[in-house]
Amino acid sequence: MPSPTPIAFAVWLTGLPASGKSAITAALKSKLEALGLRVEVLESDELRLALTPSPTYSREERDLFYRSMAFTGSRLVAHGVTVIFDATANRRTYRDFARTLIPHFMEVAVECPLEVCMARDQKGTYKKGLAGKSATVPGLQDTYEAPLKPEIKIDSAHIAPEAAADLILVAIRKRFLSSS
Repeated sequence: MPSPTPIAFAVWLTGLPASGKSAITAALKSKLEALGLRVEVLESDELRLALTPSPTYSREERDLFYRSMAFTGSRLVAHGVTVIFDATANRRTYRDFARTLIPHFMEVAVECPLEVCMARDQKGTYKKGLAGKSATVPGLQDTYEAPLKPEIKIDSAHIAPEAAADLILVAIRKRFLSSS
């Protein structure tokens, strides 16, 4: 008799820009695929190229962008694909909306001090903000609303991405893959 198909679920990694979300996501994706899961990463910068190719990062545009991202993720999960959201989503309402659409949902708070994020910033996000070339950098000029009750917290200033992915995987096994 074949083993039961695991339920599809979504994991949203949220945190300040350059907090380590993408590195953790890459490690987590590999671990989930090694378990035989179909996994899709919805990374905000990549998805933004398709949805808002000339982004303004206005509040209205972000509202629409994150609603679209959550909806896309919900459709993938509904069709059996595990989704990892790799996105700052600076307002709680964005992540809460995804939670309402996706029954099997986990929020991961990737916590990292702003100074560490700024030092890690390879995209130049904070430099642009400090130079006045961007007025909407979360944690700098725009608010970042940390999760109130994330299922797991990762201190990415003190834990390597691979170890962080292992911690998330333990939580995933308990919540979604209890038979594996």
